[in-house]
Amino acid sequence: MALDHARTHSADGLWQSLTALVGSDGTRTHRHAAALASDSAQPRDLADAAHLVCSLHGRHPGVLDHAALHRGVDAATGWLDAASAAFADERARIVALAVAAGPLPSTPGQAESEATVTSQRHALDMLASSARNGCSLGASLALVLDWRALNEVLAVAGTRFGRPMPMPGFPDEADVETLVSTLDGTPGIERAVMFGAQQLLAQHRGLFDLLAARAEARDRV
Repeated sequence: MALDHARTHSADGLWQSLTALVGSDGTRTHRHAAALASDSAQPRDLADAAHLVCSLHGRHPGVLDHAALHRGVDAATGWLDAASAAFADERARIVALAVAAGPLPSTPGQAESEATVTSQRHALDMLASSARNGCSLGASLALVLDWRALNEVLAVAGTRFGRPMPMPGFPDEADVETLVSTLDGTPGIERAVMFGAQQLLAQHRGLFDLLAARAEARDRV
């Protein structure tokens, strides 16, 4: 689905294609993410999610920091600076949530899980530092657009562990749309933006695939 969007986005406009990609391949469509965001989520599964999200997004520099440093698309400079600044507060909350959740739940195959998360972190760092003009911006846009769904999981965990997790003060969706509209008609950048967005969402889906597999492994013990 993501590759189809990446190939055909010019027919619909970059903003429509980007939001369609997030809608089809983002966190909100993942079954385990929905389970974690529900009232029936198990505390150990929420703790696992808090720790793994922290491993992926709770360190500095992160996706937005790398992208703001490398820039590339001049029109995105102010937007990236604002998004990066907003995520600095979120990073502190993510770390505090992981601490409040207690130890990482004991799970079979822990070494393999750690290797997977390390690989995901490396992939995000490479993506956000890409020299391909528009790639890191696409990853940043997807992160901001997908974070609302991911935050629903964090908010449930925050309620469970006594650490409120409000949405970060990102530039609003209208600001994102305005920025994206300035990139329309530049095919190379458009393709790079869609590729970066696709790859960021793939890492988020991979994270929830891993969380689902770990929950299943614990249930079998």
